[in-house]
Amino acid sequence: MLIVAATERELAHVRGVETVVCGIGPVEAAARTAQALAERTPEAVLHIGVAGARAIEPLSLVIGSEAVYEDARSGPLIESRIQPDPALLARVGAALPDAYVLPIGTSAHVGGVTECAGEAMEGYAVLRACALAGVPAVELRAISNSPDEPDRSKWRFEEAFAVLGSALDQLGVV
Repeated sequence: MLIVAATERELAHVRGVETVVCGIGPVEAAARTAQALAERTPEAVLHIGVAGARAIEPLSLVIGSEAVYEDARSGPLIESRIQPDPALLARVGAALPDAYVLPIGTSAHVGGVTECAGEAMEGYAVLRACALAGVPAVELRAISNSPDEPDRSKWRFEEAFAVLGSALDQLGVV
């Protein structure tokens, strides 16, 4: 298993498993994940991190039932939705029964997600790179804030990192 996250801080609780820092935002995430998949041959990818949500309480966990690229709506030239691997989704869901299983939107802009309950900046890019490489993947997020909260000092990053670490412990990857 390869664990992918935007920042080192999100990977702080991971032990004994290969990790990749994919960078912040969809472009960096797609490029660095594709590079990592070309250099390695993981059996699966777990994409983790903190996220925002308008209707989900901070410190909740969300497993992506799909990743939606909200900066590029579906149309004849682009498919803006990607499904996680069903077996991996079931495995993560069974290990984290209290987690929400919902679509997670990807946007390069804070507050750019309007369709999905969860908002992150890399999920679609990581899952798309994995799909193109034929590697099963799923996204797991700990909610740290509402994207509508302008005062970032109120965003609960440290607590969300701890929740993410606890979830990784339940998954057996710490």
